[in-house]
Amino acid sequence: MHTYRTHNCNQLTIANVGETVRLSGWVFRVRDHGKLMFIDLRDHYGVTQVVVDKDSEAFQLVQSLNLESVIRVDGKVLARSGDQVNPNLPTGQIEVRAVAVELLSPAAELPLPIAATAEYPEEIRLRNRFLDLRREKLHANIVLRSNVIASLRRRMIAQGFTEFQTPILTASSPEGARDFLVPSRIHPGKFYALPQAPQMFKQLLMVAGFDRYFQIAPCFRDEDARADRSPGEFYQLDFEMSFVTQEDVFAAIEPVLHGVFEEFAEGKSVTPPPFPRITYKESMLKYGSDKPDLRNPIEIVDVTHIFRGGGFGVFASAIEEGAVVRAIPAPGAGVRARSFFDQTNAWAKAEGFAGLGYINFKGGEGGGGVAKNLGPERVAQLVSEMGLGPDDGVFFACAKESIAAKLAGMARTRVGQELDLIAQNEFKFCWIVDFPMFEWDELEQKVIFSHNPFSMPQGEMEALETMNPLDILAYQYDIVCNGIELSSGAIRNHKPEIMYKAFEIAGYDRSVVDEKFSGMINAFQYGAPPHGGSAPGVDRIVMLLADEPNIREVILFPMNQKAEDLMMGAPSTVTPKQLKELGIRFATDTKPAPPTNG
Repeated sequence: MHTYRTHNCNQLTIANVGETVRLSGWVFRVRDHGKLMFIDLRDHYGVTQVVVDKDSEAFQLVQSLNLESVIRVDGKVLARSGDQVNPNLPTGQIEVRAVAVELLSPAAELPLPIAATAEYPEEIRLRNRFLDLRREKLHANIVLRSNVIASLRRRMIAQGFTEFQTPILTASSPEGARDFLVPSRIHPGKFYALPQAPQMFKQLLMVAGFDRYFQIAPCFRDEDARADRSPGEFYQLDFEMSFVTQEDVFAAIEPVLHGVFEEFAEGKSVTPPPFPRITYKESMLKYGSDKPDLRNPIEIVDVTHIFRGGGFGVFASAIEEGAVVRAIPAPGAGVRARSFFDQTNAWAKAEGFAGLGYINFKGGEGGGGVAKNLGPERVAQLVSEMGLGPDDGVFFACAKESIAAKLAGMARTRVGQELDLIAQNEFKFCWIVDFPMFEWDELEQKVIFSHNPFSMPQGEMEALETMNPLDILAYQYDIVCNGIELSSGAIRNHKPEIMYKAFEIAGYDRSVVDEKFSGMINAFQYGAPPHGGSAPGVDRIVMLLADEPNIREVILFPMNQKAEDLMMGAPSTVTPKQLKELGIRFATDTKPAPPTNG
């Protein structure tokens, strides 16, 4: 017999009745019934019920055990009687009557219970992540993550992609988020950077003649945490393709994502390829976001023309000063109490906006809110153009275009949630396309790249030389699922002269491009194929499939909101010897210069 087990704790069935077996695992639960002691023995695979008789030599040992102690059990497989069968367990038809129990490793008093479903404070969970990972839901999430990655890898290889690994130590980039810097011992005063993404390397692979590349790539960005973004590091399905158009990229990755989501969707519907294409401009108008949740049926409408010069003076005056009005329909909300509308307005103010106007209709009546000020003719026009029903409500966001879009988008989400309009059993995909190549930075008062500096502008050099930079679109695209951006991608700019010109518009002269992107710009001199790709986020894919609101729940050892690893104590101080080897001295270490006379 094997030293520790003949079977795992999810393996025994009615077919094993009568066999002598050996199991090893953690003491998950214990139930003392006086003459019998029941143990739920758990391992990675599942749970088996073990029964210990009072007359057994093991009874006293089991009574003294703390939960989560590790034991080995020798015993005989018995069938459970009819009313004792547990249909929720694969092993629920049997139990193991213990003959011998050996303690392999005792457990101290637990800082958090493993069997409980209640949430515990983040600090306790992360400091004891090795225990937290034993909890059923989190354990299942991590197994799901592994299975999703394996599925992604299989599907990419089936699509003709080859997996390569790109460097982890590289050069710092002037674009994007903050880098994590790594000091060089061999080159004092110089630093490597951990890659924010394998962007340049994967493009260089295309120049090198590798046609379809992918990897499950670690990426490092010194960013603040969010519910859908882990601080420090994340993983993405990074891929690149040569001799492709934007539609070729879509056709390659859509079957992969659709297949993975269908495989793990557990009955939820998944958007079939081809996924809808929505332009950035349309998305910002209809959904107030470039990450629209298409499970929400509400569509925002521009109604500036209805309020221009009208009787609602606040909006009419704002329009004369450049504001727009965006309407957010609230289907069926007209019959709600006025408090629903007032509370939504109060929410908008709490979010830092001026507030929301509204009209609520009841039984087709003229409506409350701003309807009286707007006037019956304009209200009728509003109803007709928006297709409002007799018991609908509608909210209005009035502000400069970017602010109105943001408020309307947030209100669309809130109203959809409050009215229970968002479908819960769907994964709705779409592509957002035609992003602006450049945008205006109010803080810096200059034109900057809006999305990806390495993208090909639509119209190429002619567009850069003849168009207003803010009107130039790029071959850039995002893939979105249920309001979560899974990836950004682009058809790349593979022509040096176009890259120089694009960076010049964004305020970088030729020498900056040559210095910061020397590897790429040099490679492009020697024949670069047209190429493009994308990089769906693995963490976010698993987060959606696991139906978890926080990305921390699908990462093995995540950091906290302050980018700290509480379990390992990172970041930590290092010794003076280590700093000296690296040629590093903190500014506070510098002694002030001695005072001089005169």
